[in-house]
Amino acid sequence: MYFTNQTLVFHDGQFISAEQAQCSLYSPSLHYGHAVFEGIRAYDTANGTRVFKIKEHYERLAYSCRATCIPLAYSVQELTDITYQLLEKNNLSNAYVRPLVYAPDPMMSIKAPTASSLFMAAWEWGNYFSNQLTRLTISPYQRPNPKSVPIEAKVSSHYANSIIASHEAKQRGYDEALLLDINGYVAEGPGANFFYEWDGALYTAPAGNILQGITRNTIIDLARSLDIPVFEEFFTPETLHHATGAFLTGTAAEVVGVASIDDHVFTTPYEETIGAKLATAYSALVREEVGARRTRPAVEQSA
Repeated sequence: MYFTNQTLVFHDGQFISAEQAQCSLYSPSLHYGHAVFEGIRAYDTANGTRVFKIKEHYERLAYSCRATCIPLAYSVQELTDITYQLLEKNNLSNAYVRPLVYAPDPMMSIKAPTASSLFMAAWEWGNYFSNQLTRLTISPYQRPNPKSVPIEAKVSSHYANSIIASHEAKQRGYDEALLLDINGYVAEGPGANFFYEWDGALYTAPAGNILQGITRNTIIDLARSLDIPVFEEFFTPETLHHATGAFLTGTAAEVVGVASIDDHVFTTPYEETIGAKLATAYSALVREEVGARRTRPAVEQSA
């Protein structure tokens, strides 16, 4: 699914076959999860292959490195250039791009690395939820305490929490988990941000206990450009009993409607919800269709 014997990846300054890419089994990134990554999408648009909000993604990658004491040897522009070269070499237009910065040198001590490696791969990957309405359940697991880890960094080790919560939800027959924060407020999904709808407005968790997704921020901008009120505030699971709709957002998920949360089933047909309207607007935006608001950063213009 992710690669064939013809696939090329970028690893430490070279484009090599995916099968040649290796890392040490003694890397602290493998043992302790001390690595950072991004998930980015490229789209086949009328203006050619374009990576959506590539500047924002690589600025966040750089922040994640700083926040976790991992040195990064590449600038945002260099990462952008590598991304477009990778897509071209693999003949990909609609693709998911995964850059990973990890500690390459064998080390079992609990300390920051003095060097890092960059691995970048790309593959065709459809919508993470296959565009099906999703059945969520409130997870017994919470998102990490923001005073224990840099919650706004996209750190590999954070996703142990996501995997455990998602697996537990699926074992109980649901499609995905919805996690609370340490204070019992609704936070986000294991790999996607959460919005609910009520009385013509959108509500989503504020910064502080969530990863502020780039898709999340784009949806907020789109909603406000369409005169849809958006409130970033804390809310409890009980609040969702009054909601008329809900959806998840993320680079892999894009915009996915929610059918139910535990026993509460949303009765408004999804196609009549704000989420459905924004999903259409988001699709037009990322594919640069006529009438979509252009948000591609200037750094991409020469790509």
